[in-house]
Amino acid sequence: MRDGRIFLHGLTQNCEVFLKASLAIASLSTLLVVISLAGSQTSPSANALAANPVYEKNCAKCHGKTAEGRRFGGPSLANAKAAAATADDLRNIITYGKGHMPRFAGKLNADEIDALVKQIQALDKK
Repeated sequence: MRDGRIFLHGLTQNCEVFLKASLAIASLSTLLVVISLAGSQTSPSANALAANPVYEKNCAKCHGKTAEGRRFGGPSLANAKAAAATADDLRNIITYGKGHMPRFAGKLNADEIDALVKQIQALDKK
Protein backbone atom coordinates (compact mmCIF):
# COMPACT_ATOMS: atom_id res chain seq x y z
CA MET A 1 0.00 0.00 0.00
CA ARG A 2 2.80 2.34 0.87
CA ASP A 3 4.49 1.77 -2.54
CA GLY A 4 1.23 2.76 -4.21
CA ARG A 5 1.13 6.07 -2.32
CA ILE A 6 4.73 6.88 -3.27
CA PHE A 7 3.95 6.14 -6.92
CA LEU A 8 0.83 8.33 -6.90
CA HIS A 9 2.66 11.13 -5.09
CA GLY A 10 5.46 11.05 -7.69
CA LEU A 11 2.91 10.97 -10.52
CA THR A 12 1.05 13.94 -9.03
CA GLN A 13 4.27 15.95 -8.78
CA ASN A 14 5.16 15.14 -12.40
CA CYS A 15 1.69 16.21 -13.55
CA GLU A 16 1.98 19.50 -11.66
CA VAL A 17 5.36 20.24 -13.22
CA PHE A 18 4.02 19.37 -16.67
CA LEU A 19 0.91 21.54 -16.22
CA LYS A 20 2.94 24.51 -14.96
CA ALA A 21 5.36 24.22 -17.89
CA SER A 22 2.47 23.94 -20.35
CA LEU A 23 0.79 27.00 -18.87
CA ALA A 24 4.02 28.99 -19.05
CA ILE A 25 4.55 28.03 -22.71
CA ALA A 26 0.94 28.89 -23.60
CA SER A 27 1.23 32.27 -21.84
CA LEU A 28 4.48 33.07 -23.61
CA SER A 29 3.02 32.09 -26.99
CA THR A 30 -0.01 34.31 -26.43
CA LEU A 31 2.21 37.22 -25.42
CA LEU A 32 4.34 36.82 -28.57
CA VAL A 33 1.24 36.79 -30.80
CA VAL A 34 -0.13 39.94 -29.16
CA ILE A 35 3.22 41.73 -29.54
CA SER A 36 3.54 40.76 -33.20
CA LEU A 37 -0.01 41.88 -33.97
CA ALA A 38 0.51 45.21 -32.22
CA GLY A 39 3.68 45.84 -34.20
CA SER A 40 2.04 45.07 -37.53
CA GLN A 41 -0.87 47.44 -37.18
CA THR A 42 -0.80 50.54 -39.32
CA SER A 43 -1.73 53.99 -38.17
CA PRO A 44 -5.27 55.26 -38.72
CA SER A 45 -3.88 57.91 -41.10
CA ALA A 46 -2.17 55.26 -43.22
CA ASN A 47 -5.38 53.26 -43.25
CA ALA A 48 -7.33 56.33 -44.41
CA LEU A 49 -4.80 56.96 -47.18
CA ALA A 50 -4.91 53.31 -48.26
CA ALA A 51 -8.72 53.44 -48.32
CA ASN A 52 -8.65 56.39 -50.73
CA PRO A 53 -9.39 54.91 -54.18
CA VAL A 54 -7.28 57.62 -55.85
CA TYR A 55 -4.26 56.61 -53.74
CA GLU A 56 -4.94 52.92 -54.30
CA LYS A 57 -5.15 53.34 -58.08
CA ASN A 58 -2.36 55.86 -58.65
CA CYS A 59 0.09 55.78 -55.73
CA ALA A 60 0.09 52.44 -53.90
CA LYS A 61 1.90 50.66 -56.73
CA CYS A 62 5.05 52.65 -55.96
CA HIS A 63 4.58 53.98 -52.42
CA GLY A 64 3.02 50.83 -50.91
CA LYS A 65 -0.49 50.08 -49.72
CA THR A 66 0.05 51.93 -46.44
CA ALA A 67 2.52 54.55 -47.73
CA GLU A 68 5.49 52.70 -46.20
CA GLY A 69 7.42 52.87 -49.45
CA ARG A 70 8.57 50.02 -51.64
CA ARG A 71 11.97 48.67 -52.45
CA PHE A 72 12.89 49.79 -55.97
CA GLY A 73 9.77 51.96 -55.94
CA GLY A 74 8.62 55.18 -54.39
CA PRO A 75 9.85 56.31 -50.97
CA SER A 76 7.85 56.15 -47.77
CA LEU A 77 5.40 59.00 -47.38
CA ALA A 78 5.62 58.69 -43.59
CA ASN A 79 9.15 59.98 -43.17
CA ALA A 80 10.89 63.15 -42.07
CA LYS A 81 11.31 64.46 -45.62
CA ALA A 82 7.59 64.16 -46.37
CA ALA A 83 6.77 65.66 -42.96
CA ALA A 84 8.94 68.69 -43.74
CA ALA A 85 7.28 69.29 -47.11
CA THR A 86 4.68 72.02 -47.28
CA ALA A 87 1.25 71.43 -48.78
CA ASP A 88 2.35 73.41 -51.84
CA ASP A 89 5.50 71.26 -52.19
CA LEU A 90 3.45 68.06 -52.06
CA ARG A 91 0.82 69.47 -54.43
CA ASN A 92 3.55 70.44 -56.95
CA ILE A 93 5.27 67.04 -56.73
CA ILE A 94 1.98 65.21 -57.32
CA THR A 95 0.93 67.57 -60.10
CA TYR A 96 4.22 67.90 -62.02
CA GLY A 97 6.19 64.84 -60.87
CA LYS A 98 9.74 64.73 -59.56
CA GLY A 99 12.61 62.40 -60.34
CA HIS A 100 11.09 59.02 -61.20
CA MET A 101 7.64 60.07 -60.04
CA PRO A 102 5.31 60.74 -62.97
CA ARG A 103 3.17 63.83 -63.25
CA PHE A 104 -0.50 63.52 -62.43
CA ALA A 105 -1.68 66.79 -64.00
CA GLY A 106 -4.55 65.89 -66.28
CA LYS A 107 -4.99 62.50 -64.57
CA LEU A 108 -6.14 63.80 -61.20
CA ASN A 109 -8.26 66.85 -60.54
CA ALA A 110 -7.39 69.53 -57.96
CA ASP A 111 -9.75 68.09 -55.33
CA GLU A 112 -8.18 64.62 -55.63
CA ILE A 113 -4.68 66.08 -55.32
CA ASP A 114 -5.70 68.21 -52.32
CA ALA A 115 -7.20 65.14 -50.60
CA LEU A 116 -3.95 63.22 -51.15
CA VAL A 117 -1.90 66.13 -49.78
CA LYS A 118 -4.04 66.32 -46.62
CA GLN A 119 -3.83 62.57 -46.08
CA ILE A 120 -0.05 62.49 -46.60
CA GLN A 121 0.35 65.32 -44.09
CA ALA A 122 -1.84 63.45 -41.59
CA LEU A 123 0.40 60.37 -41.62
CA ASP A 124 2.04 59.58 -38.31
CA LYS A 125 5.67 60.48 -38.83
CA LYS A 126 7.98 57.96 -37.18
